[in-house]
Amino acid sequence: MSELRFDGRVAVVTGAGRGLGRAYALLLGSRGAKVVVNDLGGTMRGDGADNGPADEVVKEIIAAGGEAVASLDSVATAEGGQAIIQTALENYGRIDILIHNAGNVRYAPLTEMTYEDFDAVLDVHLRGAFHVVRAAFPVMAEAGYGRIVLTSSIGGLYGNKAVANYGTAKAGIIGLTNVAALEGAEHGITCNAIVPGALTRMAEGIDTSAYPPMGPELVAPVVGWLAHESCSITAELLVAIAGRIARAFVAETPGVYQPSWTIDQVAERIEEIRDSSDPWVLPVVPSAHVDHIVRSFAMATATAPTD
Repeated sequence: MSELRFDGRVAVVTGAGRGLGRAYALLLGSRGAKVVVNDLGGTMRGDGADNGPADEVVKEIIAAGGEAVASLDSVATAEGGQAIIQTALENYGRIDILIHNAGNVRYAPLTEMTYEDFDAVLDVHLRGAFHVVRAAFPVMAEAGYGRIVLTSSIGGLYGNKAVANYGTAKAGIIGLTNVAALEGAEHGITCNAIVPGALTRMAEGIDTSAYPPMGPELVAPVVGWLAHESCSITAELLVAIAGRIARAFVAETPGVYQPSWTIDQVAERIEEIRDSSDPWVLPVVPSAHVDHIVRSFAMATATAPTD
């Protein structure tokens, strides 16, 4: 089997100075992509700035025979998002791949989380994703090609304590992924989300002594495929943790139809309502939104939907 390469492609990777983003940038660079290595170089809280991490990754890519430039702009503002994409256009004249990986963490239980800490995390993870997607999308659409990979988390899928800001942002990424995939379909643009598990500086302070190998290099090939022209899926969530790759998805139970309900009837029939033995899995692209409505209405009119 021939090696999947990115010759002639231009990739932007946010948060690429360390950890997962660094692994993504190095992998794409090693396979021929021209890479914009974006990283503000701040702390895990998102404070401060340091051009060292991005510059070092650029040097690594160039030393290995690749092409790369650094971007020190912040994804947290619309102006920063535009500047990141503009770096690709000014240096390489195009953008084919966008991987939004930049992140920060501010821990606090709900009773103590400040609005500043809530917004600071949404600004980087969720609004940051929108800022770079908003800037890149029209360029990709005009070119008739694009690969967008956003970053969700098991924190967004299943939640976790003391990270309402992070969990909210990562759940929001799923919605943005779906919309970008739907709107991108007619323009040759795919958009998927990676749900990664890896030991990076985000794991600082956690006892990981009993963990299996969980380096970023176990996640990078999944992101690499999602970023490749051969990627055959869109609007999907791929999980990558400790060598395990899986698909996560949203499903519905068929539910129960009645022409009217009381509180008591909901209580009486809740187990039927929740019965997941025959779930609906509705592909976002091309028409999950419509399929959901059609199937629901069909139950109301006692007409089975046409497959």
